[in-house]
Amino acid sequence: MGIYSKPVVFAVVSALVILIGTVVTVFVPMFLPSTQPVSAFVKPYTAIEQEGRDIYMREGCNNCHTQTVRPLRTEVLRFGEYSKAEEFAWDRPFLWGSRRTGPDLNRVGGKYPDSWHYKHMQSPQSMFALSNMPPYGWLAANRLDTSISFKKTSTLGYGYTEEQVKQQIAEYKAKVTAPEYDSRETRDLVTPAGLRGELTEMDAIVAYMQKLGRDVKSMEARQ
Repeated sequence: MGIYSKPVVFAVVSALVILIGTVVTVFVPMFLPSTQPVSAFVKPYTAIEQEGRDIYMREGCNNCHTQTVRPLRTEVLRFGEYSKAEEFAWDRPFLWGSRRTGPDLNRVGGKYPDSWHYKHMQSPQSMFALSNMPPYGWLAANRLDTSISFKKTSTLGYGYTEEQVKQQIAEYKAKVTAPEYDSRETRDLVTPAGLRGELTEMDAIVAYMQKLGRDVKSMEARQ
């Protein structure tokens, strides 16, 4: 009697064949260099950008905004160059998303000045009257907690030393609180007076917004 006349044996053998096929075609490629391209132009998030990314996830921004531009003409015309695999090398987790209640953000970095983002976070409807995005002005009233920033970057494998993380935080704080900061006036409008000399959660999420897609733009400009 052949295997076809033994339903239990046939089911077990079929399951094993499917399992082996799945491992070979799905899981093995995940660990091959060819499926994990890297680029010297794509840098890990700084400590401030990572804090902003955590706030972005905490507030559920990825529920309404995707971060992947598909290679379709209409998408490229609207959002910019389609997404490349290597630009997500440091994303843990990926925030590709599946819904576009709001526009895709994968190429938003550098598209607008910081002042635009401060205004938009404070009141989306002041920038786009029909926007259904809720206001996030209260983020400017929250002092940014950087007490575990080094632990985060270390756990994520960014390779920064503790001193480098402290320097990143200090440099960004100096930038946004400097009198010559080009978005100083707008930042002061949305930030309570007592926090204008400190880093806020809004500062961090603006830093994250300005990171998105900028490395890939630099990579493409030099090719």
